[in-house]
Amino acid sequence: MAVEIEAKMSVEAFEPVRAALRGAGARAAGAHFEVNTFFDRQDRSLLAAGEGLRLRMQRDEDTGRERYIITWKGPQQPGALKSREELELEVLSRDDAVRLLERLGFSRTLSFEKRRESWELGGCKVELDEVPRVGRFVEVEGPDEKTVMSVRERLGLSGRPTIKSSYVALLTDHLRERGRSTTDVTFSDDAKP
Repeated sequence: MAVEIEAKMSVEAFEPVRAALRGAGARAAGAHFEVNTFFDRQDRSLLAAGEGLRLRMQRDEDTGRERYIITWKGPQQPGALKSREELELEVLSRDDAVRLLERLGFSRTLSFEKRRESWELGGCKVELDEVPRVGRFVEVEGPDEKTVMSVRERLGLSGRPTIKSSYVALLTDHLRERGRSTTDVTFSDDAKP
């Protein structure tokens, strides 16, 4: 069992962050295209409890290799940064994972694409994430708040507000504000009004 501790900030462009990462001696750790599919019970009891259940398809941009990972996230814990319990399990088949989750009483609630570029710096993972409709974000995830905040400062991001909302919450709010009821958010959506 792990606890995810992260600072997430919205950015207009990634190049200044990449330049800061290179200047700080960060190590590039790959790029992926993802499809994140979230599940809940019919009564939305996971959402009500502040929990999340996700099946992620992650395709390595260099090799094309796909991985499938089921993740459960617990409710957010108190603190300045987003912090929550996280359990992950890699599975061999996306289709079998979907069937299993459905047999356990879960149904698909939202699916969205994401582009992620990963770096390592100062004991933290630094993720450059692009999500359709809501924009570009930098996530700094590490072992404790002090380490995360130190790396955030080294990247010149300490002046940016941290976002504790998940991508699901950001997308749900975005769709609701625009009167959209889609459950599939893709990069092709960015071209639509």
